[in-house]
Amino acid sequence: MQRKKKFQRREAYFMQPFIFLFILLVIGMMAKNQSLIIAVLFLLIVKSIGLSSKVLPYLEQKGIQLGVTIITIAVLVPIATGKIGFKELTESVRSVYAWIAMLSGIAVALLAKGGVTLLAKDPHVTTALVLGTILAVSLFKGVAVGPLIGAGIAYVIMKIVDVFS
Repeated sequence: MQRKKKFQRREAYFMQPFIFLFILLVIGMMAKNQSLIIAVLFLLIVKSIGLSSKVLPYLEQKGIQLGVTIITIAVLVPIATGKIGFKELTESVRSVYAWIAMLSGIAVALLAKGGVTLLAKDPHVTTALVLGTILAVSLFKGVAVGPLIGAGIAYVIMKIVDVFS
């Protein structure tokens, strides 16, 4: 009897991530959020084919950095294609919006530095952070990425400037 209970607890422990991910998949489908759907399906496949012990620790450790790198590459593509060059750079520095965007980038980098410190001191905050991100992505059509925060802040400030101009 003791052995059966132990097995049931172990089975429940292994099933919980699948159930949780399935719920997130349903939320993603209801919210029509392609990023969340793809992410959850990827994780379900990794777990289902038995690669979780290798893939998930790597993604947990390096995933955010990989994501930021991919986003940075996407942002730099116009420079690589020649759509943005030194001429556009010098012209943009004359714009109030460019200065707002630059200051927003600085502010976000400093905020992120504080966030890293907080997460190192209190790892339990990560759970709330993940929940908040999931809610924002699934219910409010938010985007779970870092560098775009700066652009979002810049956008809000630009709208405020437009109102008072």
